[in-house]
Amino acid sequence: MRIAVAQIISGADPTANLELVWEYAAQAKNAGAQLVVFPEATMRAFGHSLKDIAEPMDGPWAGEVRRMAAELDLAIVAGMFTPGKDGRVRNTLLVTGPGLEAAYDKVHLFDAFGFTESRTVDAGEAPVTFELDGTVFGLATCYDVRFPGLFTANANAGAQVNIVCASWGAGEGKAEQWDLLVRARALDSTTFVVACGQGDPQTVGAGPAGTAPTGIGHSAVITPLGKPVVALGGKPELAVVDIDPSTVEDVRATLPVLANARTF
Repeated sequence: MRIAVAQIISGADPTANLELVWEYAAQAKNAGAQLVVFPEATMRAFGHSLKDIAEPMDGPWAGEVRRMAAELDLAIVAGMFTPGKDGRVRNTLLVTGPGLEAAYDKVHLFDAFGFTESRTVDAGEAPVTFELDGTVFGLATCYDVRFPGLFTANANAGAQVNIVCASWGAGEGKAEQWDLLVRARALDSTTFVVACGQGDPQTVGAGPAGTAPTGIGHSAVITPLGKPVVALGGKPELAVVDIDPSTVEDVRATLPVLANARTF
């Protein structure tokens, strides 16, 4: 399976961000990809109001992404914001493509490192998987990567690939933590991990938006044994990689951590 990772830097304007989705999705299609993954907050970058642009899954922003996916005959995963409870929004991953529709609301909210996501975001409640061309994918968003249980739950639900969409906060040691975590989650779950982060705004001459997590790049695709297939830097970039999900079964026969796991 050929997968594209679109490490973009989204801005405040959802319409301009749709243009980025089209640009990178078209490149992915031209490269032969079956799936292109965009980061968390593709709809609007953190550091800006989310409530005024949040819309339901059948709203115009999601509808435009669906139109692109249909026109390109390509599956797309992209981060957006949907209405939540008590005036908050949900941090949602839209999954769409021909015959494909799914959505995941971020379960673990980023109340850490001086940022309080729960003030404006309503937490999701359950894991989500979807199937594309016979391969099962699990979904996760940013801070979720610190919680192995979500990744193993997806794997136990049949996932051979876990997708992590992020807008990772900058700071001392944070890039090293991200690199370690995406590799560890691959090993925990014996799945491929496709980790797509927002690029680093400073690489294009834009500074960080206060304490908001606006991205550091470092998108990567990791094998079930924790080896990077590709690892990007901070700049906006499209990476296209081939993975073989059928190898997951062999890895799990050799390293049966899911089968050997005990609950306490």
